[in-house]
Amino acid sequence: MAGVAVLSAIALAGFSAAVWAAWLFHDMPDAGELADYHPPTATRAYAWDGTLIGEFSRERRIFVPYDAMPTRLAQAFLAAEDHSFFQHAGIDVSGLGRAMAKNVINAAQGRRLEGGSTITQQVAKNILLTDDATIGRKLKEAILAGRLEQSLTKERILELYLNEIWLGYRSYGVGAAAYNYFGKSITDLTLAEAAYLAAVPKGPDNYHPIRRREEAIGRRNWVIDQMVGLGWVSRAEGEAAKSEPLTVQAEPTRSKYRDADYFVEEVRRRGLATLGTKLTEGGYYMRTTLDPRLQSAAKVALMDGLERYDRRHGWRGSYGNVTTLAGWEEVARKKSAPAERRTWRRAVVTDVAGGNVRVRTIEGQMGQLAGEDVAWARAGKGIGAGDLIFVEPPEQGGGAFRLKQIPAVNGALVAMEPNSGRVLAMVGGYSFSLSSFNRATQAQRQPGSAIKPIVYAAALESGYTPASVVMDAPITLVGANGQAWRPENYERKYYGALQLRKGLELSRNAMTVRLAQSVGMPKISGLAERLGVTKKMDRVLAMALGSGETTVFRMAGAYSSFVNGGKKVEPHLIELVQDREGKTILRAERRDCDRCKAGWSGDESPRIAPAGAQVMDPITAYQITSMLQGVVQRGTAASASSLGYPLGGKTGTTNDYRSAWFMGFSPDLVVGVYVGFDDNRSLGKGETGTQSAVPIFIDFMKEALKNVEKKEFREPKNAKFAMVRGIREAFRPGTEPRVASAPTGGGGGGPVVPRGPQPYNKVWQNGVTGAPNAGAAVAPPPPPPPKRPDDTTGLF
Repeated sequence: MAGVAVLSAIALAGFSAAVWAAWLFHDMPDAGELADYHPPTATRAYAWDGTLIGEFSRERRIFVPYDAMPTRLAQAFLAAEDHSFFQHAGIDVSGLGRAMAKNVINAAQGRRLEGGSTITQQVAKNILLTDDATIGRKLKEAILAGRLEQSLTKERILELYLNEIWLGYRSYGVGAAAYNYFGKSITDLTLAEAAYLAAVPKGPDNYHPIRRREEAIGRRNWVIDQMVGLGWVSRAEGEAAKSEPLTVQAEPTRSKYRDADYFVEEVRRRGLATLGTKLTEGGYYMRTTLDPRLQSAAKVALMDGLERYDRRHGWRGSYGNVTTLAGWEEVARKKSAPAERRTWRRAVVTDVAGGNVRVRTIEGQMGQLAGEDVAWARAGKGIGAGDLIFVEPPEQGGGAFRLKQIPAVNGALVAMEPNSGRVLAMVGGYSFSLSSFNRATQAQRQPGSAIKPIVYAAALESGYTPASVVMDAPITLVGANGQAWRPENYERKYYGALQLRKGLELSRNAMTVRLAQSVGMPKISGLAERLGVTKKMDRVLAMALGSGETTVFRMAGAYSSFVNGGKKVEPHLIELVQDREGKTILRAERRDCDRCKAGWSGDESPRIAPAGAQVMDPITAYQITSMLQGVVQRGTAASASSLGYPLGGKTGTTNDYRSAWFMGFSPDLVVGVYVGFDDNRSLGKGETGTQSAVPIFIDFMKEALKNVEKKEFREPKNAKFAMVRGIREAFRPGTEPRVASAPTGGGGGGPVVPRGPQPYNKVWQNGVTGAPNAGAAVAPPPPPPPKRPDDTTGLF
């Protein structure tokens, strides 16, 4: 009976073990899957010139093929983790035995147990299994390691390991770790740096290069000693490497270029909409349209312009106050300066005496505020001892500290190529670190008078010409509900009958409404929709004065059609996306060129048709461009003429000064700027597009136009030109005015008539002249005839 019981127990144990094994291994993954395995890899976004501007990843990783890895780097990891890797078959029996012996002591002392895993086992665990510290998982790991060794080469296994492993500092794999820790490629790592990376897998937090520097250096030096002991590094090289300091970046950074946060985030959003989750794991190469030089100029111009506005409206007071200087630093650190203003410092006012205000920064710098800043502060909310403020220390050589204030106002700037729709620069607000909301693409604002060029374009498309006259006079419109609407000009003055040009250049509201009433809002709204201003514009006259909502991004695309000859462009930020194998999966350029890849035969080069559908007549587009040049030469944006380049544009100011706009352009660049509060409150009386937005445009264009050749806007080949009140206007053939030209003088004794554009105060006297043309308007009156001898009355 005892024998039967023993046999039964053995049978039961065997059956139980079989059941447990069946349950344990029923979902065993297939090691063969790793033959074509690609770990999740970061998509890297580049500017058009190759500057890295951002990474999008679920796991920050840069995949590096084994053949591209430096030998010393691989040897460092082998020395630290598995020096017999190329000799064993997946399991290191001697290493496992040593680990088990150590675990007896570790268990007694309450320490973490060692696994004794080989690199092959770690690959099996990291990719195919979980981190569960169980006997079952270890068995699976050992079995899979053997299978991996049979299906993959040693080099492939090591490649997977070095690209998959978590190395801290937001880094998966050695490629990302080298960049995040040291800011360099793995091919540029020193022996000491490679050894440190090999030291990290033991415990990234335990060997943190800043918080646990001594432990990190100790572990690094141990790795170097292992390499020396294995004969992979000479004793002299090892000692030299051990003497090197451990110098890392203060924190891992997405890229060295830091001025394009709004642009990069918009690229990420659009990439997710197109590629889905593959964006963060597919390892794509993404080339964007960004021009880093223009982007940096745009960021600086917008931030400076918003700060100028903010300063005009007074000091709002300190961001905090302390009653004692003991521990003031901790209170000050609760408020962050804009990350984009790297020179700003948190400071406390230590003393106020007479006209002097002394400050001390958290870093320990001391000095006094500039006198003009003290006056500015006292004219506002005042300043006193214990106030916590932001200051900008003087540059080398001494001087006063400058008082700084984070603007409450915000805005956006977009710069775009008009012929292609490539977005070269985009700033969506004052500071991405303070607010990531992109006001260039997400803020729906009323454009005000910036919409008027579309009204005038619709009129020109409907039969009006640059010589047409429309009344600028008070107008009252009564709606279906019986309410009256009386659109008024900004300064409440009216000039009577005006040519279209002057109505647009001087932004006459009443005249624009009369024009829109004549043309009909269906035509105007339809053109606005075709230009991409909005998907749907209400067919009401108020829309002609910009009461609808749009974004500065959309407006830049619409204005591009005026500059490029009337073609609709698709504004875009992503030019090209390729997968890890170099295959193009997305391209913004969709035009075909049948002969571009053919060999040269001596024939004419291939000609590619211009991109975009024709949404308005090229002559209409040029007529509006010419009128908008007048806005810069004589109108509401005349200050921009100081740049000395052919420019055009249109200001916009909404009711109660809630938004200030300027849409400006050169022959090769369209720039949109708007300024406004996020809660849409008033900017303050007088804060028009001229006052708030145009100076930002000027600052940006000063940099954008550097070393750029001056050129005029392209004229349509079939346009007819005629002088209208001293200004050369373009007409469709057959619509040009038939007016006898005045004598030009110089040889016939007649009056000399000036050529080219003339100032309004000469051509337009009190708004209207009776002269047939500009020459006659400004010509001197003819001399009186001589008196006859018998004339005694002086009358004729």
